Amino acid sequence: MPDDKKRAALFVSTLASFLTPFMGSAAIVAVPAIARQMGMDAVIQSWIPTAYLLSAAVFLVPFRRLADLYGRKRFFLAGMTVFTLGSLAISTTSHAETFLALRVVQGVGGAMIFGTGIAIITSVFPPGERGRALGINTAAVYLGLSAGPTIGGLLTQHWGWRSVFAINVPIGLFIIAVVVRKLRGEWADARGERFDLVGALLFILFPTAATLGATQLPARSGVLYLAAAALLFVLFVLTQLYRRHPLLEVRVFLSNRVFALSNLAALIAYAATAGVGFLVSQYLQHVRGFSPREAGLVLVAQPIVMALLSPRAGHAADRIEPRILTAAGMACVTAGLFLFGFLSFTTPVWQVVVCLVLVGTGFGVFSSPNTLAVMSAVEKRSLGVASATLATMRATGQVFSMGVTIMMFAVQAGRVEPAENLPGFLAGIRLAFHLFAGLCLLAVLASLVRGRIHTKLPP
Repeated sequence: MPDDKKRAALFVSTLASFLTPFMGSAAIVAVPAIARQMGMDAVIQSWIPTAYLLSAAVFLVPFRRLADLYGRKRFFLAGMTVFTLGSLAISTTSHAETFLALRVVQGVGGAMIFGTGIAIITSVFPPGERGRALGINTAAVYLGLSAGPTIGGLLTQHWGWRSVFAINVPIGLFIIAVVVRKLRGEWADARGERFDLVGALLFILFPTAATLGATQLPARSGVLYLAAAALLFVLFVLTQLYRRHPLLEVRVFLSNRVFALSNLAALIAYAATAGVGFLVSQYLQHVRGFSPREAGLVLVAQPIVMALLSPRAGHAADRIEPRILTAAGMACVTAGLFLFGFLSFTTPVWQVVVCLVLVGTGFGVFSSPNTLAVMSAVEKRSLGVASATLATMRATGQVFSMGVTIMMFAVQAGRVEPAENLPGFLAGIRLAFHLFAGLCLLAVLASLVRGRIHTKLPP
């Protein structure tokens, strides 16, 4: 295969892998400025990241499947176009409802990108070169997470929150141009198979209902939404068990303990940690009065530690049982989240940084070994299924995390702007962190009991 096609595939996928997490972490720092300008209360402003994460999560698996059927490059290009246009539109709007609707559009574009970027790399690169290409791509993800808070804070403080979204436009247009001009060919490994429309609708509906339910508790409508989500989830699982070409292969969960518990650990880990950046940013800017730039400089501690430790942890997992590393990592995350639960109006900044480092250290130790456990638990022909499942766990966990955050703000702070009820706002932050710490203990348990993947190592 020509080297220029490999370079083009790696370049566009890596740049997109930088752009999407950068957008997420940069936007978090801009949330307080957006909320102030648009008059959003504590609950509504929590939907700024949640609308994006939810739409990305519910469309991720359907779009991944459609890309396998009709062409991965086609869907990647469509996703980048939607993401870029959504970013442009967001940077010009002044209405809260329109803003949140456009965040959903942006999430739809993100789902197309998430579902196809890695798949394009695995399609273009042969097995002997694939690991290095995926390593570069993963590094770009962490670089985007690390750069987002700092650059997002600087942009928000000096050029306004709109610049955080506007900066995506030239980058997106550049990626689109490279795909059109340089990336030749198309990949559709499942061409000719059927698309499970019923499964796709159920997959879209049950996370949406669960998120809406979490945000409306303890009201009766919240309970009804959660009950509907549970029913829709059961229906989704049942339909997938009996489909010839399922949207998501759920049978492997029933027959493979290591695979099932490793994915469960990933789901819980992301559910417990995805809201950390948002909560800490809210605390620093609303409660402590930090500027966006100052908040961004504090927040960068967590992703930097994750970026430094994750490759080393992955290397260590080749010699040490992943369950040991992942359990230790989640224990470290638990400690950081528990300490976060005692934030006050006078907590020293160094203590906030220490907590961020603890969470970053723990997740950095957890992530790569847990991914190794998932991918090692299946046969080679099922690697695509394993990758898709793990991505689903990540997206679903992130949505759940923000759902819990919204619920805590609704219960503790009420439907008012944070400045009108700072004690309640801070109480919501503390309670969310303690709930997340409790969740992490379940991830520790799931890691310990999953079983071994290194059969020649002692248990």
